[in-house]
Amino acid sequence: MQAWPETRLMGDMTEATISPALQFRDGTEFPQLGLGTWKLREEEAERAVRTAIEVGYRHIDTAAIYQNEEAVGKAIRDAIAAGEVTRDELFVTSKLWHNQQGEDTATGFNQSLERLGLDYLDLYLIHWPWASADRYVRSFEEMAKIQGLGKVQSIGVSNFYPEVLDRLIAETGITPVCNQIEVHPGFSQPELRAYHEEHGIVTAAWSPLGSGAIVDLASISELAEETGRTNAQVILRWHLQLGNLVIPRSSNPERIAENFGIFDFELSDAQMAAITALDNGPDQGRRGADPLVFPEPEGTNE
Repeated sequence: MQAWPETRLMGDMTEATISPALQFRDGTEFPQLGLGTWKLREEEAERAVRTAIEVGYRHIDTAAIYQNEEAVGKAIRDAIAAGEVTRDELFVTSKLWHNQQGEDTATGFNQSLERLGLDYLDLYLIHWPWASADRYVRSFEEMAKIQGLGKVQSIGVSNFYPEVLDRLIAETGITPVCNQIEVHPGFSQPELRAYHEEHGIVTAAWSPLGSGAIVDLASISELAEETGRTNAQVILRWHLQLGNLVIPRSSNPERIAENFGIFDFELSDAQMAAITALDNGPDQGRRGADPLVFPEPEGTNE
């Protein structure tokens, strides 16, 4: 059986319809499966979040650059007002964009909190290291101060790589609780995930399904047939058994529900290995930007 972190169920829903909870290194519990909201705008984002909460999602991921924090926050507040969920039962993540790194970090955080209409965040991340600007260490120091004020439970990073993680940890004395990176069968980043494991950092996966070409691979379809699940469910289950925090994005109510139906089956060691073997490395497998060069030194709004 594939080893993966021990979990407990969150809330009072049935085992098949609730996300398992894991723990960050700081002791904070988080639902392992969440809803990603990248590219979802205004009413679309609001509907998706509300649907996700109704389905059973308790983890919602957004960011300043997504330009949907107001809509995400409205959906959360409406669900709370309707008695569907309490704030304590939700786990809300947002991220700091490049143009507010450094001395403007607190401003960026407070603006996100205001747009969301919430009293606190559960997780706040530096969205990209932007190493050429050399502001990520200062940003993380400012985030630690915000954490000390009780405005955010946990702090982490996104799209960081070992060199910048090493420096961040050495200069701040704080290890991020997670690093949200591109991970999917076509680009599984085994070396970076091994670094995370060594340092007690949770791997959070954005673009967890990869491209449609990956989802529709014959090898994935074969596993879906073997397990009686959809191709997407097989890939998301692979993430869970790797121990990844996973945040698939969708605005389709049926797909949102489908992505959540992954807690009542398991993949065998052989099935896990078959998916892992699909890795194409960074040259062919990467879909998003390369954090080594993104953004360009002069860019703050890309």
